[in-house]
Amino acid sequence: MYDKEFSLEILRRLDSSIETIIKRFEPIISPENFTCSDAGLEKLDAICMQLIAIGEGLKNLDKVTNNSLLPNYPEIEWKKIKGMRDIITHHYFDLNAEAIYEVCQNHIEQLRHTIKKIISEL
Repeated sequence: MYDKEFSLEILRRLDSSIETIIKRFEPIISPENFTCSDAGLEKLDAICMQLIAIGEGLKNLDKVTNNSLLPNYPEIEWKKIKGMRDIITHHYFDLNAEAIYEVCQNHIEQLRHTIKKIISEL
């Protein structure tokens, strides 16, 4: 068994990071919005910081739950999220604005839904 309260705290922080990404992504309508101005680059940097936090939080959640919680939610590719954290952290200068845009546009809402589902089921 694992510490459910600590797990819930991690999940709430993940939810907060997801909400921050959604808010910061609202004015972005194309990958070029990230790269065409200093303000766009700041948005990209800010979103990447939250993606790093999410990946790190998921790694911590796996530790706390002995890898027993996330596999119950196969609709999310957890390994890819944690891998994105590694890529952003270790290969930042090779960052692809299109990939970050694609994640925000097509995957962050599903992650949000699943994190909220996990919280409600714990």
